[in-house]
Amino acid sequence: MSFRLQPTPPSRPNRCQLFGPGSNTKLFAKMAASAADVINLDLEDSVAPSDKDMARANIIEAINTVDWGTKTLSVRINSLDTPYWYRDVVDLLEQASERLDQIMIPKVGCAEDVYAVDALVSAIEAAKGRTKRVAFEVIIESAAGIAHVEEIAASSPRLEAMSLGAADFAASMGMQTTGIGGTQENYYMLREGEKYWSDPWHWAQTAIVAACRTHGILPVDGPFGDFSDDDGYRAQARRSATLGMVGKWAIHPKQIATANEVFTPSEEAVTEAREILAAMETAKANGEGATVYKGRLVDIASIKQAEVIVRQSEMIAG
Repeated sequence: MSFRLQPTPPSRPNRCQLFGPGSNTKLFAKMAASAADVINLDLEDSVAPSDKDMARANIIEAINTVDWGTKTLSVRINSLDTPYWYRDVVDLLEQASERLDQIMIPKVGCAEDVYAVDALVSAIEAAKGRTKRVAFEVIIESAAGIAHVEEIAASSPRLEAMSLGAADFAASMGMQTTGIGGTQENYYMLREGEKYWSDPWHWAQTAIVAACRTHGILPVDGPFGDFSDDDGYRAQARRSATLGMVGKWAIHPKQIATANEVFTPSEEAVTEAREILAAMETAKANGEGATVYKGRLVDIASIKQAEVIVRQSEMIAG
């Protein structure tokens, strides 16, 4: 273990982030009533350029009037290479209530991108006397973003979550695919005439998880485009959870239940984790640094693994 301790990420449920365009007000009440932990009201890709102003006004009104319960409420602004983002930030911070929890910054390519938004947000908060500091979440969607992922993770104390945006990431990398997440037909290995498909997003997800865990940020898996493929969504969610991600986006309400299920530790997993902790307590009392649980060796590292599962379960239950 390094002398520098790994910081603890924000303690909040983040199993499912449900997205909805700011131009479709009919969705807001349904999103608020959903089982998603995080609501992302969108001003970016799902909103046409001609609808940006209207969508921004819709979202501000919804923040101020809709009962969002205990959900984390986030707004995805437009990217910094557009003429829309500064007005998104100014209007949100000057007109929306303090019910707004987060701003999501898309297409972040370097730490300076986050710094620019942070400077503007900080100035408006000070000028308007806002008492609740708005948090940030960012999306890694480019070759530059993944190349600078650790400096982005360290860019601002406001930063609480980071996601992989598979579609724009694939385009930036020049990947020969039009799919958003999931297995890609041509990304396979061949053995004895049989094809075996691997995960083309694995390395990028792992880089994001490592950067996030280093700096105390929640790593989140991004969208899965084919919302008719329930098994494919579940498979990718399970891979992401195994890698250390805490949740996944839902671009359709039918994906919410699967995300919540996958990123909630099962009763069996929690029970086993508690039994491992109890077994290690017994070993410790006997002056032993390791013991055997169900035929396998468990030691100090096993305690840390078990504690992650128990803490996650208790946080979600709370």
